[in-house]
Amino acid sequence: PLSEVSGVPGTRGAAVGTGEGVQVHALRLPSYILSCEALFGLPDERLTIRHDAGSSAAPYVAGTLLAIRRVQEITGLVRGLDALMD
Repeated sequence: PLSEVSGVPGTRGAAVGTGEGVQVHALRLPSYILSCEALFGLPDERLTIRHDAGSSAAPYVAGTLLAIRRVQEITGLVRGLDALMD
């Protein structure tokens, strides 16, 4: 039941963007430890992009090391590791 759902109410189908917006949902369950999924759809079609990682820090070690190595070269704010990749 909806009354038993926890989390920020705005994450349950909140419209994001201009015009009609895009509905965004957040899912938090014990079985979804580190998971990110983006779904895009039109009538009769759907595109799903999904990333799952285990409960350890191992999936994040390479990105963390990259950020540590490149931090002295950066001035200002950088968003995303893609800006640091060659």
